[in-house]
Parts: sequence; C-alpha cells; structure tokens
Amino acid sequence: MDQFTLNLLFVGASFALYIGIAVWARAGSTSEFYAAGRGVHPVTNGMATAADWMSAASFISMAGLIAFTGYDNSSFLMGWTGGYVLLALLLAPYLRKFGKFTVSEFIGDRFYSPTARLVAVICLIVASVTYVIGQMTGVGVAFGRFLEISNTAGLLIGACVVFAYAVFGGMKGVTYTQVAQYCVLILAYTIPAVFISLQLTGTPIPALGLFSSVEASGGEGSVYLLTKLDEIVTDLGFASYTEAHKDNLNMVLFTLSLMIGTAGLPHVIMRFFTVPKVSDARWSAGWTLVFIALLYLTAPAVGAMARLNITDLMWPNGTSGEAVSVEQIETQDEYAWMLTWQKTGLLDWEDKNGDGKIQYYNDKSEAMAATAAANGWEGNELTKFNRDILVLANPEIANLPGWVIGLVAAGGLAAALSTAAGLLLAISSAVSHDLLKGQLTPNMSEKAELMSARGAMAIAIAVATYLGLNPPGFAAQTVALAFGLAAASIFPALMMGIFSKRVNNVGAVAGMLSGLIFTLIYIFLHKGWFFVAGTNSFPDTVDGSLFGIQSTAIGAIGAIINFAVAYGVSLATADTPQEIKDLVESVRVPAGAGAAVDH
Repeated sequence: MDQFTLNLLFVGASFALYIGIAVWARAGSTSEFYAAGRGVHPVTNGMATAADWMSAASFISMAGLIAFTGYDNSSFLMGWTGGYVLLALLLAPYLRKFGKFTVSEFIGDRFYSPTARLVAVICLIVASVTYVIGQMTGVGVAFGRFLEISNTAGLLIGACVVFAYAVFGGMKGVTYTQVAQYCVLILAYTIPAVFISLQLTGTPIPALGLFSSVEASGGEGSVYLLTKLDEIVTDLGFASYTEAHKDNLNMVLFTLSLMIGTAGLPHVIMRFFTVPKVSDARWSAGWTLVFIALLYLTAPAVGAMARLNITDLMWPNGTSGEAVSVEQIETQDEYAWMLTWQKTGLLDWEDKNGDGKIQYYNDKSEAMAATAAANGWEGNELTKFNRDILVLANPEIANLPGWVIGLVAAGGLAAALSTAAGLLLAISSAVSHDLLKGQLTPNMSEKAELMSARGAMAIAIAVATYLGLNPPGFAAQTVALAFGLAAASIFPALMMGIFSKRVNNVGAVAGMLSGLIFTLIYIFLHKGWFFVAGTNSFPDTVDGSLFGIQSTAIGAIGAIINFAVAYGVSLATADTPQEIKDLVESVRVPAGAGAAVDH
C-alpha cells in the first residue's frame, strides 16, 4: 500500500471518529452547548483540556522552533507548563465556584457592569481569533503534505471539518471529541520519538535519550547527543544549541507572558465550567498537567534529534566533507521526503554555485565567510525550511515505517483541530451568550441562542481561515501573540476579580482597555497592522524593536499596565458596593470557614 493511501486511511478514520462522536453527543440545550451539562469527570476533562491545550503550536510547531534555535526556545515549555500551575492554584476552582458559563459573564457580574462584560467579550475575541490563526496555519501545513495538495487547499478542507463537528456538537460534542483527539495525538507524537530515540541512542524513552550517547562524528567512539549536536551546528556557523543567546529581559518577559497568558485563555478556562464540583476543577487541572507532560517531556528530544538527523542528511560525509548532491536528493529513497515536501512550498533548495551540491550552512555568520569563499559557496542553498513541518516530516526524515507517517498525519491534524474547536466555541459563546443574550436581546429564546452561537462559530471559522492563509509567523509564534493579548487583558481582570475587593467596575474596564490597546498596537507596529505583511513600522528583533522588547514578549508589560491602571482608577473612584464584596468573599472562602478566616 502506498504512503498516500495510508495517510488517507489514518486521517479518514480519525475524522470519521470525531464526527461520529459529535453526532452522538450533539448539544440539545445551551447548558450542553456551553458547559457540557456540567457532568464531565475530572480525568475525562483533564484529557480533553490537554487536547484543547496541545494545539498545532505544541504538536507541530514547538519542536521545530526548539530544533532550529535550541535552548532559547525552551521558554515555550517553561511558560506554557507554568501557566497551568497558576491556573490550577489561582483561577480554576474559584471560577467554577462562581457557577457561570463564560469568562465574560464572570467579569460582567463581578464588576457589576454590562460595559465590563462587553469589554471582556472584545478582549476574548481578539485573543481567540489571533490564536485560531495559528491553528488554521497548522491545519493547512498538515493537510497540504499528507493529502499532497497545496497549503491553501489543505486549510480550506480543514476549516470544513472543524465546522462539521464543532458547530453541531458544542462543548458536549467537543469534549468527547477532544478525548479521542488526545489519544490520537499523544500516540502520534511519542511513537515516532521512541523509534528515533532507539535509532540514535538505543534508549526507548526520548527524554532520557536526549542525554544519552550517540556515535561520534567519523564513527570513532561515542559522545553525548547534545555535545555532538553543538559541534555540528557550530561547525556550520550556527549558534550553539545548548547555550543561551537572547537577552535575559526578553526571555523572562516572554516566559511570563506565556504563563499568565495560559491562565487567561478563555477556551481553556471554559473547560473548568464543565465539571460537577469545585474540587473537580482542581483535579481537572492536575490531570491536565499529567497528560500535557507526556508530550512536553518528549518535545526537547524530538527537536534535538530531528536537527541532528537533518544535518546528517545534508552533510552525509560529515561537516568537513562534501554536502549532499542534487542527484542524491532526486534519486535516493532517504531523501524522498524532501521532494514530497517541496510540493507544498514549505521546503526548497537551489544550487546557487552550480557545483551539483546543496550546501546547508549559516551564510550570515562572519566566521563562515572565509570558509564559504575558499570553497566557492555562494550562500545557504537549503533556501527554505519552514519550521512548522519538522514534526510532521520527522518520521520520513528518520525513514520510519509508512504506518507511523500516517499516524503522525492524523495526530497533527487532531492537535490543530481540537484547539481550533475549543477556540471557536469560546468565540461563539462570547458572541451569543455574552453579547447577544447578555447585552442586546436579553429575551432571546434558548433555541435562538443556540442558532446564533452556531452562526457566530461559522463566521469565526471563515475569518480564521482567511487570516490563516497569510499568518504573521510560524504557528507557535502566532499563538505566542495570542497569549500576550490574553495576558494583557483577561488574566489581570480575573485575578483582581477574585482576590481584590477594592477594584471596581470603572477600574476593571480602564485596565482591560489599557492592557489590550497597548499590547495590540505594539504587536501591529512590529507584525503589521491587522497582520497585513509590509505595514509594520519596526522590525520584530531585539535591536530594531520599539523598546527593545519583541512583540511576543510584550504581553507581560501589558499586564502590568492593566494592573496599575485598574488599581489607580479604582482608588480614585467610588468604592465597590458591599454586595459585590460579599460575593468575592463567598467565592474565595468555603462555606463554614468564616470562623477560621476571622481568627
């Protein structure tokens, strides 16, 4: 059976499963559409939340960014994992105790203001739409490769599949679909990693294989995998893999932005409204961390091993020998993956100096200039290698069996589609429940509310698909922008709403608007207005950025501005009403614990 047929079987079977679950668990009421009837078991919810969380950025893009940058991009792992600790300890149980359907509803009631609820809806939509662009980018990459069609056609097909099961199933359908998607994506991520770790190190656990020994260059003796990788990449003029190179300020701010952005993402927080009890919300967060750890402990090994395999393929005779020839790429089976990915437009090469070889090196490195001149090289000839393809191409690069490649196809699509569905549900809930039902037409019937929710989701899919055709960066980079927006707007409002009785409605609105507007304008100045290429005023680099802070790290500054403005305005205006103070107290303090707290 050829590879294309295998891919179709795996992807087709997984899609049939998802759509079948959505039909079986179709939402028949607003409670089921928004919160799955509040009857989801903590372990089930933890698995669904992990799938909701491990998006195209985690599955498809993160390992690619780590592979080509190394230590500096470990901040993705630290920020995203740390955010769940904040969520489990500081937000999830209190929001579940409040008993509402959406984040915006909590903010509107806590800050006793329809304006606050409206601003929260705007913040939620801006962050969620930015996030879903990254997911649609991943959908296009995965479909494009495994159905051997263009990236654009792949994205359009993926949008139709999301529409089919997310629009009809609601939170109930999405929850059980995401459980199936988690099983698919974790198997698809770890099985190839186990194969590759065994190939390179003889160790079946990739996280341990990362620190194991491999055959040294030249075949004499052994050396630690990371030591060998450092030697190879530095020989080719790239930065050392295991050393830090970014400035500490951007790294700290970026990690912090990812952490508090995680704790403020509405589509993740919504999952904690689906469990029966408050204690279940904490258990759900704990189980989510367990399920996430299975992938996140594997990702650094996937990145490092893939980088080593790619370099070995491009320099089969070692970095001091001859580069791979054009003839080898076109005729040898181990390079067939390059020809396949070239069709997607995400991988390309060019024999610039006409020597029949494809030299892969860092042509921007001053240290390589003399070597390149002496050898007659005229620049890096691996002209395009989109980092989002690395995990999907990894089984092919390592020459693994066809069924593993098919499984990875299904896993990559599961990761992107599961998060896209959660985000679209958050957007539709904000529009139908918070904007239409909560603000404009409060007498709307339940049937009309369900119809408007599904209509809003369809529009959101169309917008996300359009923007996904020209994303502002790789999937993980686009997602990082969404985290910054959530960090700057939603997270501070939730924290102050739960832990401060003094912050009032005027302060909350002023804080959210200040954080959102500052962060959004800063991102547009560096990424282009409304992400339109070529309209940016500053390059998104440390040296060229407006304040020396990259757009992916600015969310932490936006959050500080949000907190400062909210407290400043609250102190200068009327105090919070007593009934709201009592409400905050009831959310934070368990019933019957008054004596202990007073003491």
